Amino acid sequence: MLASSSFTIPQANLHALPASDPSYKHLQNHPSLTLLSTCKSLKTLKQIHSQIFKNGLHSTHFALSKLIEFCAVSPFGDLPYALSLFKSIQNPNQVIWNNIIRGLSISESPILAVEYYVDMVSSGFSPNNYTFPFVLKSCSRISSTHEGKQIHGQIIKLGFDDDAFVHTSLITMYMQNSELGNARLVFDKSSLRDVVSYTALITGYASRGFLDQALELFDEIPVRDVVSWNAMISGYAQSGRFGEALAFYEEMLKESVTPNESTLLNVLSVCAQSGSLNVGNSVSSWIEERGLGSNLRLANALVDMYAKCGELDKAQQLFEGIEYKNVVSWNVMIGGYTHMSCYKEALGIFRRMLRSNVDPNDVTLLSILPACANLGALGLGKWIHAYIDKNRKILVNDALWTSLIDMYAKCGNIEAAKQIFDGMYSKSLASSNAMISGLAMHGRAELAIGLFSEMTKEGLTPDNITFVGVLSACNHAGLLDLGRQFFSSMIEDHNISPKLQHYGCMIDLLARAGLFDEAESLMKSMEMNPDGAIWGSLLGACRLHGKIELAEFVAKNLFKLEPDKPGAYVLLSNIYAKAGRWEDVAKIRTRLNDMGMKRTPGCSSIEVDSVVHEFVVGDKVHSQSVEIYKMLDEIDILLEKAGLVADTSEVLYDMDEEWKEGALRHHSEKLAIAFGLISTKPGTTIRIVKNLRVCRNCHSAIKLISKIFNREIIARDRNRFHHFKDGSCSCKDYW
Repeated sequence: MLASSSFTIPQANLHALPASDPSYKHLQNHPSLTLLSTCKSLKTLKQIHSQIFKNGLHSTHFALSKLIEFCAVSPFGDLPYALSLFKSIQNPNQVIWNNIIRGLSISESPILAVEYYVDMVSSGFSPNNYTFPFVLKSCSRISSTHEGKQIHGQIIKLGFDDDAFVHTSLITMYMQNSELGNARLVFDKSSLRDVVSYTALITGYASRGFLDQALELFDEIPVRDVVSWNAMISGYAQSGRFGEALAFYEEMLKESVTPNESTLLNVLSVCAQSGSLNVGNSVSSWIEERGLGSNLRLANALVDMYAKCGELDKAQQLFEGIEYKNVVSWNVMIGGYTHMSCYKEALGIFRRMLRSNVDPNDVTLLSILPACANLGALGLGKWIHAYIDKNRKILVNDALWTSLIDMYAKCGNIEAAKQIFDGMYSKSLASSNAMISGLAMHGRAELAIGLFSEMTKEGLTPDNITFVGVLSACNHAGLLDLGRQFFSSMIEDHNISPKLQHYGCMIDLLARAGLFDEAESLMKSMEMNPDGAIWGSLLGACRLHGKIELAEFVAKNLFKLEPDKPGAYVLLSNIYAKAGRWEDVAKIRTRLNDMGMKRTPGCSSIEVDSVVHEFVVGDKVHSQSVEIYKMLDEIDILLEKAGLVADTSEVLYDMDEEWKEGALRHHSEKLAIAFGLISTKPGTTIRIVKNLRVCRNCHSAIKLISKIFNREIIARDRNRFHHFKDGSCSCKDYW
């Protein structure tokens, strides 16, 4: 910002200029100056400057203005060199002043453009219609409304408010500084209502969500150019009104307005966010027909669109076809795989990116950290943490630290997550929510609730995500009274309307406590219909308490709500099996077969030496399968000696007890643990991730395994984390 909150612009007087330059035609075609068009480096620039000096051109304003323009504006120029050259000129003319202000307005320090503007008028030069658009642009970039208004006064004083470029720049400046009323006033009071000024106003309204005002202006605009159409498409897209955004695109085509690159990027982004594959395909064809496939920005947008629309093969094909991939190319492919929950593939692309010597940026890491979290890829997550630490100067992003907290928590290292959180200089609501949620899923209810208390004392206002975290903490620990208190406080003290997740936590907590009447009453009070997760938690509680009739009622509702999902059928089968009602079990199995549905197989993963290994129940395809089953036999012998009796009540089939025990011993989590025991050093913590809820038999077995082998075993199942150590579990057998 300026050293003072305001500045005074003196009465402009033309500065006395030196003798005029040689003829324009002579200077324009001078060989030394034409060399600037081929300049690609600072070294070459200095050589050209030396030649200009030798030829005596350095004394001409024309040559100096061309040098300043190149240094300040060209991507191959050098702004510090331009400033140094400018300061060496004793009597810069208006063109030179304008060129240096223009360069500063697009630099990383746009405030300097305003300061040089003050110097210009203080030196006696009058700004013209080329000066004002650049200095107004700087006011937009640094949000200097006060200075912008002063410059507006000078524009009126000098009579440039009727200039089309200045008029549009004023509207844009006010719009970008959120002075919408002043922007409209400038527009309404002027006779210069051309397509450019209309578009500036439309863009401002649309980008800020004032779509009715934007549409009103759009309807009265004399000529709708591609920029005005883009403004409407982008505005509706930013407001999440994707259908209307695409409707504007279709109407634009009907009016024979040719889309430009900005149009296509906007539309492809909308298609990616809304899953509009048909429109995305038509855009892809349009790009291909016009030979624009080599445009890297469009190619990246197409990869992103196809990946997020679920067409991963097509996205991968386009991605491989990009000859010179930039960091965005890699990001959209990684992000697409993560978006579609293809986490192993995302990690594969990320490793290829590193081998290609492309440095990941914050967007890359924000895409890959969730993949690490979901796969339990702690080794890679630690590498990313080290990379962020090493590159703090370019990766200053609070979202990254929040993602690291989430990754460590979901990979089973809650201590590392807490260490990062405690080390944060300023704790945001997002990072606090991530920490509370992490502590909750690890069964650290007291710490989660304590953190909630701390954050509210420090002035952070909890949101609905915060309360999902604390209610989950109460749910995982069976803290019924505290759960009730938090649920009431959320509504009464914080004016937050409960969402499905909040109701789900409370209904699960009540049902698991056997309070089915209270759970039913809460369900009836909901403003929305219960989802599959809520009915599923009720069915799980029925299994826990042996409520067969209620289970049948709940299951019927689940069958209607999720007819294509086998989960409710399997859970009801387990309830019947536990009660010994094998005829009912057989009926459900027949029904599942008739509908062509299969039970989701248990799958467990474990990371060893930064490689994720996956196992399914009865898996024998692993390269070390023989060694794994040999270890499994050893485990079973030791478990039997320790007195473990297999709990066969959860096995779905009506079979002999011996066969039931065989089915249980080959569960995926046991295979993963056996692999961990043969692949890691004694005393190393074993971390596994399972896609389903860990069964009671495996839970009992893993407790003993942790004691027999003196290993801490951290298991993440579908619901929560279990920390097995010295024969006990952190969940205290409540899960």
